[in-house]
Amino acid sequence: MTTAQFQVRKDSLDTTRTVLLPDVPLSDGQVRVRIEHFAYTSNNITYAAFGDAMNYWQFFPVASADGDATWGLIPVWGFGVVRESRCAGVAEGERLYGYWPMASEVVLQPVRVSPEGFFDGAPHRAALHPVYNQYLRCAVDPLHDAAHEPQLALLRPLFLTAWLIDDFLADNTFFGTCESGQRGVMLLSSASSKTAYATAAQLAQRPEVEVVGLTSAANVAFCESLGVYSRVLTYEQLDTLATDTPCVYVDFAGNGDLRKAIHGRLGKLAYSCSIGGTHVDRLAGGRDLPGPRPVLFFAPAQAKKRHGDWGAAGFNERMARAWHAFMGQVNQPAAPWLVVQTHRGPEAVQAAHALVLGGRGDPRLGHMLSLTA
Repeated sequence: MTTAQFQVRKDSLDTTRTVLLPDVPLSDGQVRVRIEHFAYTSNNITYAAFGDAMNYWQFFPVASADGDATWGLIPVWGFGVVRESRCAGVAEGERLYGYWPMASEVVLQPVRVSPEGFFDGAPHRAALHPVYNQYLRCAVDPLHDAAHEPQLALLRPLFLTAWLIDDFLADNTFFGTCESGQRGVMLLSSASSKTAYATAAQLAQRPEVEVVGLTSAANVAFCESLGVYSRVLTYEQLDTLATDTPCVYVDFAGNGDLRKAIHGRLGKLAYSCSIGGTHVDRLAGGRDLPGPRPVLFFAPAQAKKRHGDWGAAGFNERMARAWHAFMGQVNQPAAPWLVVQTHRGPEAVQAAHALVLGGRGDPRLGHMLSLTA
């Protein structure tokens, strides 16, 4: 049998190819997983855009006999089924949730096997953060819902990041923007993106802050319909914010020109939090800017801190409670925030990649992909 991989050029993300590779025999302790379907959002574009800086390309390296390191596999979140197992404690037919390559199959090396799941112990992943190396057994996962797997794949990892951003900002008392009884402004770029509106949904529950979303003119109505932003502005309306506004900038776009404009305009910008890079054609660094230097937010670091503060059980209980409340908002019958669209086969995956990479399409759509027809 063969494995299909959807590879992208690391230096030109709109250049892609689908490669068929022969299956290699499993070694003792390994499992082969059929990747059934996975989510594809601007978050995955961020993985690619920061692939070298944040080591995302290292999770699923592309083997090349000639040493060519041009091509990479973008990591994705979704569901798979164990097709073949040579690992005690992991049975064929088990359904798993986790972090996959854009491929039809993958070989894992389970370690730390428990009733809840396992970690991939492949040597090349040993130095990478364990939050990305864990695979959960769907049969015992308290968040798993077979009827809503697409929503889980599309929103669960984004929500966890969003929940941790909100917690990080509150943990740092919003960097002093709420002193003297005033409401600090949390300014979110790329406000129609799923991670941004999930963050806004958490921040909206905090009366001490005002949540302002920045988006394109085409997405203003969608962002306003969510009810989680105090105000929604187009990028061209940035100058309507008073220059003395106490503010934290939460940057999901990675747009260098926009960051420069915000830093230049807001004299009381207290903190600049860099999250992602949805505007891949305008990415830029944070040097030589007025005000605070942008700091890249790494969700696993805040998760580790809170595991220490609350313990694993306390962390999971808080996260699950917030997740279920958020899903209630997303799935409201009158106007659901998310409509799932399914794409199967290499050509459909390539088309969905181009759509998400270009930032085009309806922000209410969520794309679920599969390389198996």
